[in-house]
Amino acid sequence: MDETSGSKPISTRLERIAMLARQLRDQPLTTLAHHIDLDWLREAYRRTRKDGATGVDGQTADEYAVHLEDNLRSLLERAKSGTYRAPPVRRAYIPKDNGEMRPLGIPTFEDKVLQRAVAMVLETVYEQEFLDCSYGFRPGRSAQQALDVLHREASKMAGGWIIEIDIRRYFDSIDHERLREVLGGRIRDGVMQRLIGKWLNAGVLEDGAVTRSEAGSPQGGVVSPILANIFLHEVLDVWFHRDVRVRLQGRAHLVRYADDAVMLFEYEEDARRVMAVLPKRFGKYGLTLHPDKTRLVAFKRPDRLPLPLMRGGDDGSDEPGTFDFLGFTIHWGKSPMTGKWVVKTRTAADRFRRALKRISEWCKANRHEPLETQQQVLNQKLRGHYGYYGRKGNRARCGSLQHRAVREWWRWLRRRSQRGLSWDAMSRLLQRYPLLTPAAARPA
Repeated sequence: MDETSGSKPISTRLERIAMLARQLRDQPLTTLAHHIDLDWLREAYRRTRKDGATGVDGQTADEYAVHLEDNLRSLLERAKSGTYRAPPVRRAYIPKDNGEMRPLGIPTFEDKVLQRAVAMVLETVYEQEFLDCSYGFRPGRSAQQALDVLHREASKMAGGWIIEIDIRRYFDSIDHERLREVLGGRIRDGVMQRLIGKWLNAGVLEDGAVTRSEAGSPQGGVVSPILANIFLHEVLDVWFHRDVRVRLQGRAHLVRYADDAVMLFEYEEDARRVMAVLPKRFGKYGLTLHPDKTRLVAFKRPDRLPLPLMRGGDDGSDEPGTFDFLGFTIHWGKSPMTGKWVVKTRTAADRFRRALKRISEWCKANRHEPLETQQQVLNQKLRGHYGYYGRKGNRARCGSLQHRAVREWWRWLRRRSQRGLSWDAMSRLLQRYPLLTPAAARPA
């Protein structure tokens, strides 16, 4: 079967759903599940990653594909009849920068396909609702665009006052009942509501036991990003634009990427008023702001700050008010061309350390591999890093990672034998197996 055969009719149906959502913008949508048929599931299967980890049943994508048509027909029948049973997700963990472990939930492959089918409907409906301030997990939008908007607005406003918003354990804290209420304002289709309810209640399998909770949408689930976006759209985005901005004295902007968000205010008084009501707003929906990481930062252009604030940030740093967003530290600096103050971005310290640690650990584990293989993999890692962090003004920081990567590579190559490896020998090796520089990685 040609996997792309259903793409055109599916795109036509997606546009119909979008048109319906626009026409009935303020009304609940009651008939959506009929769009999910066998062709729709085939497209959902095509869009589902085939190389992901397996769920509780251990079934791989290749195994599911052996009897694909029969499996999809069975899945469709069970989903529509209400007999589909959402299996619990398998618990896995990945390390965080602070040494803690981030929990992930891994669904079965079949569950991923059905979640993708439902997510396709939800995404199409809510793309007509979402505001311009949100950039995470949305088609045609990216973290780089969010950073561009923040950079532009901060520059136009000569800085201002920043509220960094940090939601404590957001994905684990989404209240199921409140999420259903938010969804019910727009989605009243019984099949869709029932399936989403089953995923929320499926639970997590860990150490042989299944646990269920009244809160949380496991990271790793296909439908989780759109549900999380829908919830914060109501909790934060709509509230900010409908209720907050109209009561402020000056200009204000919200930029959100998934659960990472910052607010920029022209006036300190406005920022402090919003800062005071934020915990109550989030608490209304069962969410808690991190008391230390949610903070107010004076981000006015340094030559416009009072002298005490020019001497250093409120976090004890030597810089006047910096903040982190999407892996970057946003700060003021002098333009080397004009000497004027400009908004700049550099790789955040924790992200830099994490990138270097991963490179070092890989070099240690693979130091006996052929040098050509090591060079290829290291350059892939560097190219990926430059691809995200290689923003204008951040080349020095990217160059620093390349320099440190060379040192780490040398450190572990020296341990391949008792004879070691001198730096002169390493320099000759680098002539034959150079590591990619930020300049060389830039597209033509």
